[in-house]
Amino acid sequence: MAELEIHTEPGHHVDPLGQRVGLLAAVLAVVLAIVTIASHRTHTSAIMHKSTANDTWAHYQSSRVKYHNLELGENLLGVLEAKGAAADAMRSDYASQEKKYDAQAKQLQDEAQHQDDLAESDETRGLRYDIGEGLLEIGLVLSSLFFISKKTMFPLMGLIAGVAGSAIALTGLILK
Repeated sequence: MAELEIHTEPGHHVDPLGQRVGLLAAVLAVVLAIVTIASHRTHTSAIMHKSTANDTWAHYQSSRVKYHNLELGENLLGVLEAKGAAADAMRSDYASQEKKYDAQAKQLQDEAQHQDDLAESDETRGLRYDIGEGLLEIGLVLSSLFFISKKTMFPLMGLIAGVAGSAIALTGLILK
C-alpha cells in the first residue's frame, strides 16, 4: 500500500492557533451566508405582502367609491322626488348593491390590514437578520485580522461579534 507524504517547505511550521482561527473564519462565513439569504428572502416576502396589501387597499377603495355612487343615486331619487314602480325598483336595487359593497369593503379592509401586518412582521424579522448579518461580517473581518497581526484578541473579538450576530439573527426565526 502506498503511503502519502505531505511535504512542507523548509522552515514552515504548522500553526495550530492559525488553523483554529481559519476554522472560526470559515464557520462565521457559512453562518453569514445563511443569515444573508434569510435576510434577502424575508425582505422579498415583505415587499410581496406590501404589494398585495396595496392592491387590496385599491380594491377596497373602488368598492367604497361604488358604494358612494349608490348613495348618490339614492339621494338624487330623493331630491327629484321620484315616484313610481321604476323609482321603487331602483331604490331596491341600490339597497341590495349597497349591502353587497358594504360587506365586500369590510372583507377587503380586513384582508388588506392582514397583508400590512404580515409585511410589518417581515420587516421586523428582516431587521433582526440585517443586524445579525452586520455583526457576523464584523466578526469575520476581526477574525481575519489575526493573520496580519498575529494578535489573539482579534479572533476573540470576532468570536464575540459572531456569537452576538448569530443570536440576534436567530431571534428573527422566533418572531412571526
